[in-house]
Amino acid sequence: MAMTVSQATELLTSKGQPFEVAREEIRGVPTLVWANAPKTLVELLRDSKRHGNKTFLVYEDERYSFEDHYELVTKFAGALRDLGVAKGDRVAIAMRNYPEWIYSFWAAISIGAISVPLNAWWSGDELAYGVKDSGSKVLIFDEERIQRIAPCLEELASSSNLQIITVRCTEDTRSKIPRSISQKRIQDLLAQEAPSQIDPAVLPDDPAVIFYTSGTTGKPKGAIGTHRNLATNLMNAFFITTRSTMLVKERGTIPAPENEDPVESTYLLSVPLFHATGCFATMIPNLVAGNKIILMRRWNPEDALALIEKESVTFFGGVPTMVWQVLNSPDFPRRDTSSIRNISYGGAPAPPELVRRIKEHFPTGLPSNGYGLTETSAIAAMNVGDDYVRKPDSVGPPVPVCEVRIVGSDGVDQGINTPGELWIKGPNVIPGYWNNEAATAASFSDGWLHSGDMAFVDEEGYLHIVDRTKDMLIRGGENIYSSEVEGAIYELPSVADVAVVGIPDLVLGEEVCAIIQPRPGHSISEQEVRDHVASRLAHFKVPKYVYFREDSLPRNAAGKLLKRQLKNEIIDSESK
Repeated sequence: MAMTVSQATELLTSKGQPFEVAREEIRGVPTLVWANAPKTLVELLRDSKRHGNKTFLVYEDERYSFEDHYELVTKFAGALRDLGVAKGDRVAIAMRNYPEWIYSFWAAISIGAISVPLNAWWSGDELAYGVKDSGSKVLIFDEERIQRIAPCLEELASSSNLQIITVRCTEDTRSKIPRSISQKRIQDLLAQEAPSQIDPAVLPDDPAVIFYTSGTTGKPKGAIGTHRNLATNLMNAFFITTRSTMLVKERGTIPAPENEDPVESTYLLSVPLFHATGCFATMIPNLVAGNKIILMRRWNPEDALALIEKESVTFFGGVPTMVWQVLNSPDFPRRDTSSIRNISYGGAPAPPELVRRIKEHFPTGLPSNGYGLTETSAIAAMNVGDDYVRKPDSVGPPVPVCEVRIVGSDGVDQGINTPGELWIKGPNVIPGYWNNEAATAASFSDGWLHSGDMAFVDEEGYLHIVDRTKDMLIRGGENIYSSEVEGAIYELPSVADVAVVGIPDLVLGEEVCAIIQPRPGHSISEQEVRDHVASRLAHFKVPKYVYFREDSLPRNAAGKLLKRQLKNEIIDSESK
């Protein structure tokens, strides 16, 4: 009989095993932990030296080994110290996915400072908000971000002793920085000798990062990630990889690739580094594991396919829409994607149809869909391989150190297969939000994070994310989860992307509305959409309104649909 996920988990987490689970008090709350987790990120950085001359980063024609990276980190760390950066100071980073992003992040961490990655898509005013809210002492910005924030710099400098380090920036853009602000070029700072060692006095529960959440209402909140949080996420990632490898070997269900030669593990980083998936779930694990990362200047499915072929990429993913775009690309049949071994994504609901398409086009690929938030330091659950194919609407069982509750609107825990709000507790859950006691009190209680996601747990312990609480529609008293309707519409081969929102209705409260981007060269009618959904779901879930648009649906930097924007666009167009 085939080994189950729970059996594999029990074997790997038992006493004396590498993934042994213990219980420890964190901030006064008894919490499950990995007994053998690293204590701080600095330990991980030091350990990365052992990978030596192996390639770590590839950006266009630039290549950096692990040794190169470590030397850049230590040199830049020394430069930050010389600029007066000390333990607990905040260092803001805002740029594209350049190699400088990664070694700037680690340089700040390595001296006990707090890395503050800002959303590179933000406007100048938003960037200024992040700098001011975090109280950052040093800004490490590229040319585009300098141009955006330049009009705000005088005001920022008047309230703090601000210093700017420019990355890949022209002299013309540098001249826009007020003379009252100290500025230096990163290449000049790297001209000095590297310090002999990295040895900050940091503890597991010291803050390491502040990541601003991508909230669609109000000001973004700065999620404080500790060294323990991020080290736990690393162990979560390694546990999932180890367990899935064990299950594949035990079951023998993934066909062996034609070329049996060992392949270098190569990850195509297609999401921004300022997002938890890019930094916590991709960059950090690959640094520790000694894998190669291919950086993209910006996401483009055709460019992604070209890089997969050129660099023999073994892992790619990001958010579900990126995988859809690769599969739907006209270049897909013309590119060699046989090197792919894993297609992993999360950050948004994934329709079951996507799993079928992955299995069809990547027969040796291992599909996986995960769930996590910035507040859980990325990974909280993951569904991989055969189990994902068997349960494509689930994000899998929570990782062993994550406890979950499904809480009803009355505050009572729900039973099996009954939706409620998902609460999560574990050593990967952040302690709260930077300088925001009200938001922290509203989202956390006794170590439990109130996720804001509607979910249920099935009889096998698998977690199902039904919808964001705010994305749930209520039509005539009936709850409708937009992801369920989107999943049905995605089954139509003519659909490239879809968003389902609720449109106000005087009688029923809300009506179902679907906004669809057809695949290039394909056509589809409103009635086809309605008939298909009606054949899959209850009648009250069938969209009353169906709109088509040729351009891409709006998404934020994390790949999440901007449903509020779409909803407002539809309401505005209907009122004219």
